[in-house]
Amino acid sequence: MRRWLAACAVVLALAPLPGRAVQPDEILDDPALEARAREISKNLRCLVCRNESIDESNADLARDLRILVRERLKAGDSDEEVIAYLVDRYGEYVLLKPTTSGANMLLWLAGPALLVIALATGTVYVRRRARARGEPSAPLSPEEEARLKEILGD
Repeated sequence: MRRWLAACAVVLALAPLPGRAVQPDEILDDPALEARAREISKNLRCLVCRNESIDESNADLARDLRILVRERLKAGDSDEEVIAYLVDRYGEYVLLKPTTSGANMLLWLAGPALLVIALATGTVYVRRRARARGEPSAPLSPEEEARLKEILGD
């Protein structure tokens, strides 16, 4: 029983460790190029796994992208050229950290802007309600008082 519990504990302890998806046949002979490829791969999104980099993903498309990155580096492309090539081919969605320029700036600013608008609208609403509750109503006329007494049965 103890061996079984120990084995389960080891399996559970090792389960959350991230596995490296890079296969041995993908690794470049030049350590400098391999380091560049790894750094680029960490910043590229796996299009199948969503919020996982291609360096961590086991998906076939991620493998294809890792190989493509290494081929472009072997061809002499700079890091920026490799990323630009992939963005041209797959769109900015391939970047784990999208740029903050152009149309993306609108998306980056829309959330905070809507939060400010919502807070301003809520503040105005709350203040108007408080002001409406706090105003005393005009006193009843003698006819209204008589009618009220009649309705209430006094």
